Amino acid sequence: MTNVAVVGGGPAGLSTALFTAKNGLDTVVFDGDETWMHKAHLFNYPGIRSLSGDEYMAIARGQAEDYEADVRTDEEVTEIEQTDDGFSLTTEDGEYDADYVVLATGADRSLAEDLGCDFSDDDTVDVNLSMETSVDDLYATGAMVRAEEWQAVIAAGDGGAAALSILSDEKGEHYHDFDVPDDAP
Repeated sequence: MTNVAVVGGGPAGLSTALFTAKNGLDTVVFDGDETWMHKAHLFNYPGIRSLSGDEYMAIARGQAEDYEADVRTDEEVTEIEQTDDGFSLTTEDGEYDADYVVLATGADRSLAEDLGCDFSDDDTVDVNLSMETSVDDLYATGAMVRAEEWQAVIAAGDGGAAALSILSDEKGEHYHDFDVPDDAP
């Protein structure tokens, strides 16, 4: 069983995968590689002076993979069901079980609706500050939780918030990902 299944591989999904995989959780990302980032150019993202969306995606994907997140760019999730032990995700290639699911599907809210998530008056998925939905162990991020407030840096922060919430649950205490790698200059 996978600890964390991330559905969507844009800034929110890859941010989640980076944090969870880096901290030892078995993480798989199902990414149809249809993110809006391919049409973007980042020059208003902290720490990035100027970078194409394609370059950003390659770097972010590589970071998640460096920590052994399994990023699948050719496998689309078609259905998710809540089970007694977590979730069952169906793709054209098979079925996967996960303890937690993070939805990072841009403005496509159909999986959240299918799972019975509560929605806000503006037709966005209702979440708390940790990106938790009304469905236990299901998180929603990015454009699906914000009406027309779509920005890569916001989405990446949403993914980080979801990851830290999951890590806190797993560790049984508030978790903060503040560390310095041994090989840092």
